[in-house]
Amino acid sequence: MKLCRSTILPFTLALVVATTLAPGRAAQAPQAQATVRFTAMDVLLDVGDTPVAAYQIHVTTSAGDVTLVGIEGGEHAAFRQPPYYDPKAMGQNRIVLGAFNTGSDLPRGTTRVARLMVRVTGDTPPAYAATVQVAASPDGKPIPNAAVSLTESEGADQ
Repeated sequence: MKLCRSTILPFTLALVVATTLAPGRAAQAPQAQATVRFTAMDVLLDVGDTPVAAYQIHVTTSAGDVTLVGIEGGEHAAFRQPPYYDPKAMGQNRIVLGAFNTGSDLPRGTTRVARLMVRVTGDTPPAYAATVQVAASPDGKPIPNAAVSLTESEGADQ
């Protein structure tokens, strides 16, 4: 038996109409789009009076659907370049950042060492945590009182 286009086309259209308009089949409502916003988190390192020459910081997310989309450097010239990071950690809701500078003009006190650009999907507010794994002075000694904090960047998309 040979079928021609003039037979197949009406049959196909009838099949499509019958399956989409079948009795008892409820019309499906379009799925709601998830809310998406972009923001930036400043990574602030406080080393007190000791100049900081190197650091490694661990940042995690414990709530919210957060995707890291970019990393910028800090505000002080010593850490203006984006920090090194572990790309394998990024897929696990965490990031490990690190940087060093062998110069003599190093920051003291609290300074922004990085800015994390993130995409937040959904209505669940993100929850972040950060820890200093190591901070060191120019002579290579650990800075025991080093602390890290995260703040949403001013001017970030709300």
